[in-house]
Amino acid sequence: MAKLKFHDLTISAVRSDTASSVELSFDIPAALANDFVFEPGQYLTLRAMVDGQDLRRSYSICSPLGAPRLSVGIKRIEGGAFSSFALGLKPGDVVQVMPPQGRFTAPIGGRHNYLLLAAGSGVTPIKSIAQSVLEGEADSTVTLCYANRNTESIMFRQAFDDLKDRYLTRFLMTHVMDEEAQDVALFNGRMDAEKLSTMATRGLISPMDYDAIYICGPQPMITAASEALTVLGVPPERIKFELFTPSSPLPIASAAQKPAPARGARVEVVLDGARRGFAMAADDMLLDAASQSGLELPYSCANGMCATCRCKLSQGEGEMAQNFSLEPWEIEQGYVLACQFKPRSELVVLDFDAV
Repeated sequence: MAKLKFHDLTISAVRSDTASSVELSFDIPAALANDFVFEPGQYLTLRAMVDGQDLRRSYSICSPLGAPRLSVGIKRIEGGAFSSFALGLKPGDVVQVMPPQGRFTAPIGGRHNYLLLAAGSGVTPIKSIAQSVLEGEADSTVTLCYANRNTESIMFRQAFDDLKDRYLTRFLMTHVMDEEAQDVALFNGRMDAEKLSTMATRGLISPMDYDAIYICGPQPMITAASEALTVLGVPPERIKFELFTPSSPLPIASAAQKPAPARGARVEVVLDGARRGFAMAADDMLLDAASQSGLELPYSCANGMCATCRCKLSQGEGEMAQNFSLEPWEIEQGYVLACQFKPRSELVVLDFDAV
């Protein structure tokens, strides 16, 4: 795994996708080729100074395996400082980029039957997965159900049309529209539990037949889809999802909250084989305290969603404010998200090198 540090990459191409989204492509220097090897479904963290602020955002890779360029899809978010900045980038601009990360991945090789569920810009990693599977596995099939407001908001529309033409018998795609009437009433509205259940009843999807089901979109859609698929009998281990707009955190299994040490805490960090320490005041957030001490820790979203800042609490006590990405087994083994962590003992040791 490449070390989590930023590299200056030059934008080689910018393609307007919809009125509010673009596809940015990067040149990867030969010296960094190994660092930027990715698995379909992973994301890149981009970093830039925007209006005097050091901003970082995670954007999913939309390129398939073997593509000549590494690309991400970015959709403008209302009031989003980084997305507005990104939509103004042009070829030749240089952006700091962290090597690929993420667990929302599909193995390539063998024979698979996948169901992909996406809403809005959540289709970005789904595109990489779908195209990589279809191009890399001659006997595999992919079914994609993609929800949007209307036709104009469909990201990668031409790319998906091309995939349908190339893989007539192996790629099935259904559009669900919330604000645009379609000929088939079932495909109008939101992709909710009732719609998925009806699609299964009518044989448009076969939940029990898929090797895995990948879901990406807003949290309400992911929650509704996951619950519906579970009711239909799909084993939980076959349901994989990635959030990009959270609304409520995943439950955190931890002991009852303890008060922060009145005098603050001493934090020691193991990172890239070195050990450094700093002091932080009571109830400070770890990332802020580390930055103030001159120590740059790996992080991306700073919202508990991406797990870029995952580390192991090897000594001391602490708790997370919220968690959208760590699995229960990780929490049980002592892993925490640094961006959400607050010490609850006078000394804590966080190991970023722990696998």
